[in-house]
Amino acid sequence: MEISSSPYRSHSTLRSPCPVNFFRTGFGFSLPRIKTQASPSRKRGLGVTKASVAVQQQTQKSKVAIIRIGTRGSPLALAQAHETRNKLIATHSDLAEEGAIQIVIIKTTGDKILSQPLADIGGKGLFTKEIDEALINGDIDIAVHSMKDVPTYLPEKTILPCNLEREDVRDAFISLSAVSLAELPASSIVGTASLRRKSQILHRFPSLSVVENFRGNVQTRLRKLNEGVVQATLLALAGLKRLNMTENVTSILSIDEMLPAVAQGAIGIACRSNDNKMADYIASLNHEDTRLAVACERAFLETLDGSCRTPIAGYACKNEDGNCIFRGLIASPDGTSVLETSRKGPYALEDMILIGKDAGKELLSRAGPGFFDR
Repeated sequence: MEISSSPYRSHSTLRSPCPVNFFRTGFGFSLPRIKTQASPSRKRGLGVTKASVAVQQQTQKSKVAIIRIGTRGSPLALAQAHETRNKLIATHSDLAEEGAIQIVIIKTTGDKILSQPLADIGGKGLFTKEIDEALINGDIDIAVHSMKDVPTYLPEKTILPCNLEREDVRDAFISLSAVSLAELPASSIVGTASLRRKSQILHRFPSLSVVENFRGNVQTRLRKLNEGVVQATLLALAGLKRLNMTENVTSILSIDEMLPAVAQGAIGIACRSNDNKMADYIASLNHEDTRLAVACERAFLETLDGSCRTPIAGYACKNEDGNCIFRGLIASPDGTSVLETSRKGPYALEDMILIGKDAGKELLSRAGPGFFDR
């Protein structure tokens, strides 16, 4: 389709139009500023064991839980489940009694297969399928997901009526020897499990080498960096904030330097479609601005039929005038080709879904067949 046919304005100059919340975290701590490393030559160890959430299930008394929260078992997933629990307790007095909320850990396909890149495993829902099945089967009452892991379709008999307020969407650069990607020597190895990050890194810094199968939880990746497996890595700043591990951040990449994944930094909470009680509980936690932004980005992703096999980035936010600003990007896996677009329109659900779809259609038209196979 022709770009000019869009009812929303398309911008060729892609800046970061929306303010980013640098300091709010899921655990209420405040950071006046995240400091970068002044001396890249002075090596330091990374705090790979520190996490503000204990990796264990919620202990129970004899009372049957009112809400069973299903989650993955990584420290970050548990941090998000505990954040959800704490918000439920703060909002609903009947859930404040000890044992009223139980956290149930579920191992997913993505957790079980760590020896292959996500793109090679294929399929959708690698980190959600087993949790969704437990929800449908009645083994849990609600499911807490990182929204970037949730496929653009939802399983039958489930709904996702709630997004918690979004964390910082940017990526963090972490290295023992350099303060930024630009300062890494040629042939330096950057570890990531994300084709989105890999393609954007190689597009800007083709002299670097990117290891694609750099998988594991945050602690595992930082340990590998400490051991010298790679010279640098990129991690979502939102996850580091939720784990209270921002002391490991060397520098923060701007939106212009690294466009985030669709729904990065957002938590989604799902329940069964016929469970009105649970729907009411979690709807009370919904942050509407986040829900609308995520809906816009996921409409973009759905139009592109994106998965972990395709380098796609998208970010929607509200600008100072109260309008939606959307930026989208697709790239070839080797980083040689990157296509970008942007849109502006009303910050309302129907308009934002159309914005996301329209941007996706434009990039599909510009890319042509075989774009993601390069």
